Amino acid sequence: MIPSLLADIVTVVHLGFVLFVGLGGALVLRRPRVAWLHVPAFAWGAMISFAGWVCPLTPLENHLRREAGEAGIGSSFVEHYLLPILYPGALTREIQVMLGVGVLLVNAGFYGALIWRRRQRGPAGEAA
Repeated sequence: MIPSLLADIVTVVHLGFVLFVGLGGALVLRRPRVAWLHVPAFAWGAMISFAGWVCPLTPLENHLRREAGEAGIGSSFVEHYLLPILYPGALTREIQVMLGVGVLLVNAGFYGALIWRRRQRGPAGEAA
């Protein structure tokens, strides 16, 4: 019971982290100080995608599921939970790299908008 609950908690935290990596730049537009958390998070997420690594939360969830007598999720969180939603096929190296590029592009857009907005305000923070 406890390991299963802990595995579910890890899964929810993992999903929250994945969403923060992908879309946290939108939050930075509202709260620029969140960038101190978001930049390392999306750098980590992109690095995992580009290097083909598995996030450490995936083996933790698998371990907890096995402790609870359940089957682990197998390969990776993204492949098990998100790719069936986004893509009909299995995770390939090319798709993994594309996801990393997508994370970078989406967040570059958010940060670009933040920089543009700050430049429009001028050095004193007022509208130019």
